[in-house]
Amino acid sequence: MSLQRHTVVLLWRTLAIASLAVGVVGIVVPVLPTVPFILVAAWAAGHGWPQLERWLLAHPVYGPMTRRWRERRAIPRYAKWLATVSMAVSGSAVALFVGPPLLRFGVPATMALVAAWMWTRPSV
Repeated sequence: MSLQRHTVVLLWRTLAIASLAVGVVGIVVPVLPTVPFILVAAWAAGHGWPQLERWLLAHPVYGPMTRRWRERRAIPRYAKWLATVSMAVSGSAVALFVGPPLLRFGVPATMALVAAWMWTRPSV
């Protein structure tokens, strides 16, 4: 394997592990989402670590969700509701308690755009 190819594989693996690590932290930290980081980990692993990708796709909890996303870009309806309520609560807290106007308005606006996009995805 050439040095350039080795470097590219190492970067994909680093992204996969970092995303997986943040996703695992998200399991215990309520405001940090788990699922998007698991999806990124599977995507990155698919480019540089096939064994990790297979493990994620076969995982009893995250495998079905990852496969649904890959096959149909589908998000479970309960996950949409949970994410929407979480973003509404978080966005409201930011709007009420964060000082700089760019953050007070930018963060809730970004969350609203993400929620709108999410609701355009198919439901399962």
